[in-house]
Amino acid sequence: MRIRSALTALTVVLAGLVAGAGASTAAAGTTTAPYCGITWGSAEKAAGALSTAPLTEVRTGRHDCYDRVVFEFAGPVDGYAIGYGETWTEGEGLPLSPYTAGGALLRVSLRAPGYDDEHQATVPYAVGEHVANLLRYPTLRDIVFGGSFEGYSTFAVGVRARLPFRVLVLAGPGTHSRIVLDVAHQW
Repeated sequence: MRIRSALTALTVVLAGLVAGAGASTAAAGTTTAPYCGITWGSAEKAAGALSTAPLTEVRTGRHDCYDRVVFEFAGPVDGYAIGYGETWTEGEGLPLSPYTAGGALLRVSLRAPGYDDEHQATVPYAVGEHVANLLRYPTLRDIVFGGSFEGYSTFAVGVRARLPFRVLVLAGPGTHSRIVLDVAHQW
């Protein structure tokens, strides 16, 4: 009697294992679509040339699949280099990572000044100052101004983790232009 109960229990366990193995094989053969269709990747992105049109504003936005940082300029600008890694202040060379919240740091170098032709600042931020309130953002954690020197403006963008991002260059409104950084909420 005891042997029969043990054999029945063993048969039930083996049947469960065989059924589970078949299910996992079927699941392993299926592929899932990328999160929100995002296929951006996390490699460094760079384009464009140096411009004299000054940076005038930095703003942020939350979207269903990503968080956004918009850099607006008073004229045509298309130059940038953005990638994960340490960010240094322009002109001084101090690292911004100790002062920037987030699990990963995006180094944003804009090929345009943060000052006008008379060398007057066109943005209200001091070097090392936090640019935006990012409370309740799923991905963005911090944006720190790294300064503007010899026509380049630098920002450290702290994000939750190393996530895919894209960069867009947009014309307008009017004679202005924008460089847009979107960082996905997940892979």
